[in-house]
Amino acid sequence: MEDNENKTQDGPEPAGRRGPPEHERRVQIIAAADEHFRRYGYDKTTVADIARSIGLSSAYIYKFFDSKQAVGEAVCRICLGRIQQELAAIAAEDTPAIDRIRRFYKSLGAQGVQLLFNERKLHDIVAAAIDGRWLVIKGHEKALLALIQQIVTDGRASGEFERKTPMDETCKAILQTMQPFLHPVMLEQNFDDIEENTGVVANLVLRSLAP
Repeated sequence: MEDNENKTQDGPEPAGRRGPPEHERRVQIIAAADEHFRRYGYDKTTVADIARSIGLSSAYIYKFFDSKQAVGEAVCRICLGRIQQELAAIAAEDTPAIDRIRRFYKSLGAQGVQLLFNERKLHDIVAAAIDGRWLVIKGHEKALLALIQQIVTDGRASGEFERKTPMDETCKAILQTMQPFLHPVMLEQNFDDIEENTGVVANLVLRSLAP
């Protein structure tokens, strides 16, 4: 049955090609899951729902993902990747490190609010991922840590930041101050003052970084 599904869902195949490459099928599954999660939410979506929407069996989905959580992590990774992209652009700017720190915090807060209001169902997936300590969250924090280190390194080289505190300690501490803007539930509870709060925290961190 799975072979028939593979042959009928994607139209005529080029000569010598029995079906779509695994990468293409995986992307198709993630896209279907993303659509379902956005519309119905993570908790109300089953692997069977995702499979049925693209004419596959649940068993076929499990060839690519070992659980619904694994599918959720793939969708969550794309969502968090967009946030990382914007933050990476800020970190790479040829501007004073002080300005980049402020913009980093502001962007975190703004993107969190956007996720809350415009992508509520994805907001809920990120919250579930954080509460469940999914691996994708550890990867996200690692990526943010690297971006923070990039800015701090530049700030130390330019004389904007002190150099006595060990780099790893400094960066981990900064990441900890970002938790209220990283965690969807914490952000939701304080979104009315999010712009002011990101600015206040950024200023406090910058004072601690001053030489």
